[in-house]
Amino acid sequence: MYDDTITAIATPVGEGGIGIIRLSGPESGAIASRLFRRGRRLRSTEVDKLESHRLYYGHVVDPASERIVDEVMLSRMAGPRTYTREDVVEISCHGGPVPIREVLKLTIDAGAREAEPGEFTLRAFLNGRIDLSQAEAVMSVVSAQTSESLEMAVNELRGRLTGRLTPAREALLEGLAFLDAAADFPEDEIPPVDVPEVLQRAEQRLGEVLESSQMGLLYREGVQIAIVGRPNVGKSSLMNTLLRSDRAIVTEIAGTTRDVITETINLRGIPATLLDTAGIAETEDVVERIGIDRSRQALDTAGVAIFVLDGSQPLTEADRQVGQLLANRFGSAEDRRLVIAVNKRDLPERHDHRELLDQFEDTPVVEMSTVAGEGISELERAVYDCLVAQAGEAREPAMVTLRQQQALGRALDHVRSARQALEDGVPQDLVAVDVRSAMMAVGEITGEQVSESILTEIFSRFCIGK
Repeated sequence: MYDDTITAIATPVGEGGIGIIRLSGPESGAIASRLFRRGRRLRSTEVDKLESHRLYYGHVVDPASERIVDEVMLSRMAGPRTYTREDVVEISCHGGPVPIREVLKLTIDAGAREAEPGEFTLRAFLNGRIDLSQAEAVMSVVSAQTSESLEMAVNELRGRLTGRLTPAREALLEGLAFLDAAADFPEDEIPPVDVPEVLQRAEQRLGEVLESSQMGLLYREGVQIAIVGRPNVGKSSLMNTLLRSDRAIVTEIAGTTRDVITETINLRGIPATLLDTAGIAETEDVVERIGIDRSRQALDTAGVAIFVLDGSQPLTEADRQVGQLLANRFGSAEDRRLVIAVNKRDLPERHDHRELLDQFEDTPVVEMSTVAGEGISELERAVYDCLVAQAGEAREPAMVTLRQQQALGRALDHVRSARQALEDGVPQDLVAVDVRSAMMAVGEITGEQVSESILTEIFSRFCIGK
């Protein structure tokens, strides 16, 4: 299936300065030769004879009618020094949707097959240019929302995750080779291996990577932050302040926000989606009730909630109701998903709200003012600290996918099971079963042990031109 020539649009859909059609496969040059003309007389060009990794000016012509379709730049890149390690041709035309589609259609009519989602990167993996963890890092680079997550994704693209797993893989391989040899040749002299020590090394390294993966997932996937409270305590003002723009409507009228408004910010490198919720209170208004129900639902998906109180007014029954709702969800001492923001500290009349705050033991409380811009950085830091407390602060976060994290967990479980089996005196050939399973789980990350269904699931999430 992967020995033919594929084609796809490699740039985003829409109007732009340049649109790129990419060809990859053995017939890339021959197909491009049928379309590409050079010079005033539109001379036919044998693209395969052009110097590799250079740009050439010319036109794309419909060979059926000799009609000029667009003025283009063409680059021929001879394998294996290409993204896919195959012969690649890229045609840069004008970036309008019509010329891009026209050129793409001509490449298909000339013999190319339209690429499946992620097929260029899949070919790079199958041809040994990158391993599977690097292939998945490509998507992380494309979808990075902050400079910090981009830097981490680029490091993974360079093979950092595989490098961090290499010591564990080598230890498992050493232990498995000894266990298999001891089982197959029990009467021969086999160089001794301290299997418990080898497995301990593998467990330590896998544990380190898995521990750092939760923080890496935060940088990769982001987090939702729900801003909750009764009406008119300053939730929308807080959202606007965190966004540094007027996204939510702010008035003196209570209940202005009637639905959940979402916007994304960069929270110290973590992509964070703010959820400005409708004020939670008893109401007879049907529309308001729907918005309040959605606010309660937003709490179920949020990684952190910011409970906003009005420090210039005494507590109300609505404040107590919201407090009880949050206490039921985030009230345990182990749950680090709540930050309390006491707003309007710029106003002269102040209330400490001890009656309510005392029920949230060890929950960070930040006094702030959205009008004066005071306490905002402290609030951001408190929310960030909550996320770190949940994920576990890592000196070197592993920018993993959920699939990779699950494979890491399985590998670690098998190693621990093998160590326990050794301590219990289980026969070595049975211990080898767990060690081999751990090896296979690590191989699912690097691509050494991966099924076609996993490859299909991974690359189906890519865009067609990548």
